Amino acid sequence: MGARRRQQVSGAGRKACACRSMRMTIAVAFAAALTMPGAAQDSMTRPGLPATAFPKPDRPVADIVSPIWHDEKERDDAGEPGQLVHLLGIKSGMTIGDVGAGSGYYVVRLAPIVGPGGRIIAEDVMPEYLRTLRNRVRDLGLQNVTIVQGEPHDPKLPVGSLDIAILVHMYHEIAQPYALLYNLVPALKPDARVAIVDAFAPTPKHGTPPNLLRCELAAVGYGEISFDRLPGSDAYLAIFAPPSVAGRPRPEAMVACKTR
Repeated sequence: MGARRRQQVSGAGRKACACRSMRMTIAVAFAAALTMPGAAQDSMTRPGLPATAFPKPDRPVADIVSPIWHDEKERDDAGEPGQLVHLLGIKSGMTIGDVGAGSGYYVVRLAPIVGPGGRIIAEDVMPEYLRTLRNRVRDLGLQNVTIVQGEPHDPKLPVGSLDIAILVHMYHEIAQPYALLYNLVPALKPDARVAIVDAFAPTPKHGTPPNLLRCELAAVGYGEISFDRLPGSDAYLAIFAPPSVAGRPRPEAMVACKTR
């Protein structure tokens, strides 16, 4: 066999080897993806209806501000996280969606509670908050946290993934509340709950009057389960049962609530 022929055979062998190696690499990567917590579930995320299908809120929307409430120690001293965990019955193995997670105040406190068998899905619309949160999660070595970038009208969370969705000190900043609440429903398990923490203040003052909150949630088919004032701060925790996907009101039938 001539030198040129040997080179051709050798080249063909290298190509075949490279193809086999590439196939093995793809197969290993695919298998690894299936074993990652929530990887298959995340692929089931579906886009929600556009904001244009829903009424705009008939009240002011607060500007998005720093996600840290003064400082985290002050927030801890008020005892808010402990009250939320107790009132919601958050425990090991649950999947919690933190909608508007910001700097991750609740993410880092709830991740150890839900444990390795549970999961925290941290969502926000602000890329700079998510960059900071990714670094915080990495530095703390949290393995049960997934970070998602949503949109003002759609949190883009995995279908059927959540036991509880929490919206903490951010509801007044939601520019498209009817769309977001509607598009949140598919991510919720059948017995899931939605928990909203906000201040007793008008929306421009970074709170939501309770009657306005009840009206907006009811417009999308949510039913109130409980309402508790949180000692230590001028805030409350309102817990709602979501409608089923099929039981949601039609967007064109929704009427925006007015501030009273």
